[in-house]
Amino acid sequence: MRRPAFWIALIIMVLIIAQAASQLEWPRPSSGQTAPPPQSAGGPTTNPLVGLHTRLTDEPDPAKIQRTFDMLKDMGARWVVEYFPWDHLQPRGPDHFDWSHSDLVVSEARRRNLQLIARLDGVPAWARPLGTTSKYLDEEHYRDFANFAAAFARRYEGALAYLVIWNEPNLSFEWGFRPVDPEAYERLLSITYAAVKSAAPNVQVAFAGLAPTLEPPGSPAGLNDLLFLDRALEAGAGSSVDAFAVHSYGLNLPPDDPPAPDRINFRRVELLHQIAVQHGAGSKPFLITEGGWNDSRRWIYSVSPSQRIRSTIQAYDLAWKNWPWLKAMCLWAFRFYRPTYTYQDNYTFVDDDFTPKPIFEAVRDYTHGQVP
Repeated sequence: MRRPAFWIALIIMVLIIAQAASQLEWPRPSSGQTAPPPQSAGGPTTNPLVGLHTRLTDEPDPAKIQRTFDMLKDMGARWVVEYFPWDHLQPRGPDHFDWSHSDLVVSEARRRNLQLIARLDGVPAWARPLGTTSKYLDEEHYRDFANFAAAFARRYEGALAYLVIWNEPNLSFEWGFRPVDPEAYERLLSITYAAVKSAAPNVQVAFAGLAPTLEPPGSPAGLNDLLFLDRALEAGAGSSVDAFAVHSYGLNLPPDDPPAPDRINFRRVELLHQIAVQHGAGSKPFLITEGGWNDSRRWIYSVSPSQRIRSTIQAYDLAWKNWPWLKAMCLWAFRFYRPTYTYQDNYTFVDDDFTPKPIFEAVRDYTHGQVP
């Protein structure tokens, strides 16, 4: 019978090996060549824009991560958006990385030939003042974030379609409960873009998806997304992006409801594109990284389940037929790893136990040409 000391030593050795493995470089091409980007997902689809925003950030089970991507491919999706928080990947300081979870997510998406759009934000405790939220990033630490983004891009170059820098910086909540600042976001974008391109020249960098909102200048809640984009581009953001992520929620309006500056609807993205055109950036692709309809009975802006299905299918079709500048349309959200017990659960396409909702089956029928 082996002594306890033997088992302790064995456990320590396993932990050391696991830690070392997490620090290893993601497999990269030899001779300095960049790996080719993932090809389009196999299987038939009537619309190559179709995608969903997954939420695997807090999903610890590898089998459920694999099942997520299997179901996305079965649904006919070509695109997937996933969030990779800085505070999860570099929690202990600027010299330490934990790639274990992101390696799994990226490899499983790539294995199924899904085009991956990665969103980066979330500030670790070591890079922000005590008592602030993980969305608080001051300019003193812009370089630290840029270095993280560069390391992420370097590790996964060839497996990424786009890298989105931050999320909804036009909301105070997403800007660390501070007044939003389009010019400050432009500075963050500029520093990060240069670092990413230096580390991984072929990685495409995208402007953050903005929250559709009508908040006027000076509002403590945030700033109108049209005004924010206009000011950021006026400050020079157009030269620091290869694409624009956008959020497109229909609320309780149909997808063909006409766009207007004082109206939040699915086609509001057309107004954002017009602003990019006005600033000479209209040739850069747009990516819908959040959007869709909600069928909760407890929310004023929801629709019925049947209306949600109709609006979703019509929106995918409208975008494919009318928006040549749109490269991907990833609606919110495939699944949450556990219920929120709020109206947010009614944005998902499958339950937390992976039971498909009618919306999932309807989109799968659509991508396979089975919709009447």
